[in-house]
Amino acid sequence: MEFKQSLAQRIIIAFALMSALVAGAFAMGIVATVHLVEEKLISAGLGGDLQRLLLMDSVSDWSHRPEPDQLFYFSGGPGDFDLPKDLRHLEPGFHEVFREQLSYHAMVEVVDGRRYVLMQDQSDFEERERVLFAVVLVGFVLSLALAVFLGWVLARRVMAPVVRLARQVRHRDQLLGLAPPLAPDYAADEVGELAVAFDATLGRLRQALTRERLFTSDVSHELRTPLMVLASSCELLLENPGLDQRGHAQVERIARACEEMRELVQTFLMLARAQREDASQTLQQNLGEVADGLLNLWREPIEAKGLKLIFEPGNPADTCYNATLLHAVMGNLLRNALHYTEYGFIRLTLTPTGFLVEDSGVGIPEEKREAMFEPFVRGTEKRGEGLGLGLSLVQRICENQGWVVSLTTMEPNGCRFEVQLRPSGLR
Repeated sequence: MEFKQSLAQRIIIAFALMSALVAGAFAMGIVATVHLVEEKLISAGLGGDLQRLLLMDSVSDWSHRPEPDQLFYFSGGPGDFDLPKDLRHLEPGFHEVFREQLSYHAMVEVVDGRRYVLMQDQSDFEERERVLFAVVLVGFVLSLALAVFLGWVLARRVMAPVVRLARQVRHRDQLLGLAPPLAPDYAADEVGELAVAFDATLGRLRQALTRERLFTSDVSHELRTPLMVLASSCELLLENPGLDQRGHAQVERIARACEEMRELVQTFLMLARAQREDASQTLQQNLGEVADGLLNLWREPIEAKGLKLIFEPGNPADTCYNATLLHAVMGNLLRNALHYTEYGFIRLTLTPTGFLVEDSGVGIPEEKREAMFEPFVRGTEKRGEGLGLGLSLVQRICENQGWVVSLTTMEPNGCRFEVQLRPSGLR
């Protein structure tokens, strides 16, 4: 069974239920005990009064008479003392008798074949019972309210260290190498054990992140030299007058791929840094400038595939962003659209808060949409030589910059990627 309430709510509910159970049982016990005791006392009192009335010599010469709130009947009695029909079926012993809106306690006894009945008005008894019920009900409600209050106070005290621990674990600085351990701030109880477990897990996570940053940084740094060699070689080849048109086109493709890889290396190098970059230390461009550069880069391969490239400049804000990261996000989305679109169009639309990349390609099944931003996940139609890292890189850059990327389907087929941007330095 899955509980949807928070742990604090469950503590309060448990207190309330326990109080309701205990107070309810206690209240029922009080009512039953008082009712039984009063009934026994009244039964004994009525029995004693009836015994005294039976000592009379005759109806006209009573040595004992009934009390003002009592009614006395017996079989064959004169006048008002004659036994009414509604009492003749009563067995010997104690009974409750109801007449119209009044109720009576009755004691019946049979002596020498004659049935004697002594009745006493129980209005006072019922009034005491009503007062008792009201007191018990008020006590039950008050105990329930007190239990809820105590449960709330206890839940706050019990959950306070858990909430504090969760806040510390969620804080992004907790993954930094110099982050202090959590366990010393907590007592040696269950929460303390949880803090120790978090320290161990976060320690392993810090080590893994450090290794990843070092690896990415080292690889990115070492790749710069061969990329510079390739780029320089391409420039020299393009200046060679003896190169034919086909060779010239191939060298341009190599140069274009080297530029893409250089930008990708720069992107990985930025993401490998633990701290977010200072906006003043990185190249800043607005959305239109990045879009123009990518359109010049991708127009030829898109149109060479027979697709129509549509650009809708819209009215984007004149806000500057990290050019390298924005270029990587928009470029990967255009590359993804090119890989998975065989006919139709690819459309880039700029909006006041971001941009959209739409295509008329094969689309993505609904059950795979969430997984498309995971590493090494590709669409159903596998084309090109990609490893399924493009959308994962897009997601990682967006998380790093505080941007939001979302995926929806186009009708009748295709995909729509929407990216909502924030200016550099705003988080």
